[in-house]
Amino acid sequence: MTQRKPADCRDMTEVRAEIDRVDLGLVDLIAQRFGYVERAWQLKLAARQEANVPWRNQQVIDKVRARAADSGVPPDLIEALWRQMIGWFIQYEEEKLRDQLEDKSRGS
Repeated sequence: MTQRKPADCRDMTEVRAEIDRVDLGLVDLIAQRFGYVERAWQLKLAARQEANVPWRNQQVIDKVRARAADSGVPPDLIEALWRQMIGWFIQYEEEKLRDQLEDKSRGS
């Protein structure tokens, strides 16, 4: 499918098609990010580290806010989205770490 710039969309059908295309790309990128989160909890388990690393969370937020501002996207929108995503990933890591530690304590 040919990518159109927003101004080149002639009707809502074309706008919706472009939004759908972008959404699929976002899902693919989030899937890539998820792969790194999956690896992160494994490394944190081996190193006996916590899932939540507040200084790193803030570093990520600062970087995406700056990118948003440079890209003409409201930084508050990006921060809200990233805080939600980071929160979900931290919870996921915490559950994985807890499950692994419980398995080890049971001798599995």
